[in-house]
Amino acid sequence: MAYHHLAMAAADMAAIHDFYETVLGFELVKVEVGPVPDGGWAKHFFYRMAGDDSSFIAFWELHEVPGCENLETSLSRAAGVPDQINHIAFNAPDLDSLNQRKEAWQRAGLNVLEVDHNWCHSIYTKDPNGNMVEFCVTTGAFSADDRELALKALTSDQISHSAPPASIAVHRATVE
Repeated sequence: MAYHHLAMAAADMAAIHDFYETVLGFELVKVEVGPVPDGGWAKHFFYRMAGDDSSFIAFWELHEVPGCENLETSLSRAAGVPDQINHIAFNAPDLDSLNQRKEAWQRAGLNVLEVDHNWCHSIYTKDPNGNMVEFCVTTGAFSADDRELALKALTSDQISHSAPPASIAVHRATVE
């Protein structure tokens, strides 16, 4: 089962729109405008992520909502954890697609972190809200041993650390 949409607040909707539509290629398809139960009102923007209407990312632009004057839109900063902990990971179908995304991010003026995790390969950058955004392609298979270790980790801290990433690279923006 896949999720229908992920929704987050936005501090700068114009910057969010540019990033998610122009840079990532998602399409703005819907906005809902109305009151917020605790007061104020909001616009709720929906971006189609796939070619069909099965998955979206959505953003709230809040207006006059009590308690939101100093809104923190970075999920990790709001939770008080390092940036990479709370992040958004999108699927890349293959390594060629992942490389195309990396190059597009660089051309858009974004620095890109690339990590080969030994079982998946990822690229990371930050969106205008300060959230870490990832595209990831699964490059390995899962074994019975992987599941056994995962189940053991639920109840024990007496487990070995995972192997370090096969590679880590930082790719600087290449704005033309």
